[in-house]
Amino acid sequence: MIARYEVYWVRLDPAEGRETQKTRPCVVISPDSMHATGMAVVCPLTTRLHPQWSTRLQISCAGHAAEVMVDQVRAVSIARFGKRIDALNDADAAGLRTVLTQIYGRE
Repeated sequence: MIARYEVYWVRLDPAEGRETQKTRPCVVISPDSMHATGMAVVCPLTTRLHPQWSTRLQISCAGHAAEVMVDQVRAVSIARFGKRIDALNDADAAGLRTVLTQIYGRE
């Protein structure tokens, strides 16, 4: 069962242009009810940190420093999902909602 704010390995290939590629950790941002459709919306994670970028959120994932690439939101098939890695804590989930709202919520 895929759940919101959990982190999974997700196969993002094939990618085009500047899209994030390869299999990488992704945090699920879609509501759980959407997953019954076989799709989920995710934000990939990276270990390259850019604290000054307002479109990114620094977190700890499985004991490692990571950055949620909120500017790389993507809808993917649940068939692309691999093993569960971790889940965001309440503070990181709240921070992710804030960044999502700042980028996509209002003009």
